[in-house]
Amino acid sequence: MKEEKERIRAYIWKLLEERGVARFPKPISGRIPNFVGAEEAAEKLSEQEEWKEASVIFVSPDSPQRHVRYLGLVQGKLVIMATPRLRERFLLLDPKRIPITRYSKASTISGAFKYGKKILEVPKIDLKVTGSVAVDREGGRVGKGHGYSDLEYGILGEIGAIDGRTPVATTVHDLQIVERVPMEPQDMPVYLIVTPSRVIRTGKFGNPRILWELITQDIEREIPLIRYLRGEFLKGSDA
Repeated sequence: MKEEKERIRAYIWKLLEERGVARFPKPISGRIPNFVGAEEAAEKLSEQEEWKEASVIFVSPDSPQRHVRYLGLVQGKLVIMATPRLRERFLLLDPKRIPITRYSKASTISGAFKYGKKILEVPKIDLKVTGSVAVDREGGRVGKGHGYSDLEYGILGEIGAIDGRTPVATTVHDLQIVERVPMEPQDMPVYLIVTPSRVIRTGKFGNPRILWELITQDIEREIPLIRYLRGEFLKGSDA
């Protein structure tokens, strides 16, 4: 299964480059690829009911989702981001506390650190928006291969910020939709796929939790929040 996911990633990265739709930052290999039409996909997402009904959105820090973060701020939504590799927990961007002229800057990673607030207690999230390397019409998703989005999904479930009915959306290029993505129990599925030209509702919800048997000592060392939650998990097991 791991080999198949790697094959899909390599195929998509090469395809986007060959078709001329890959954008900065480059090379896109090893990244959630930025693509021509990312802004149009973000605008289309903002037209969907799941977005309109959300007052708190969680958006990945990836380049193709920058306009998603910007639209969230412009429309008065609380925007929450994970810090890179989850090392510094989460960032809360409150548009009421950011000058309107700085919304564009605040939607970047560096700007989010400048204008956002680091938090551990995350408010209830209405919609989670993620970047993807590839997705399928059944809700399967593959990221860049480090597992942070899936781990982030589990963490948010463990702290009560999301549950099994929280929709996960992704904005991608049409070329990033593949026939099938193999999924494992820890993988985060997508409910809503939005491209510059269409909207696909897969109807797929996940089970946001941490599979502790997959958490290595290296992961615990890298992510302090995991160590904290491990302690809470162990205390619960002893109760």
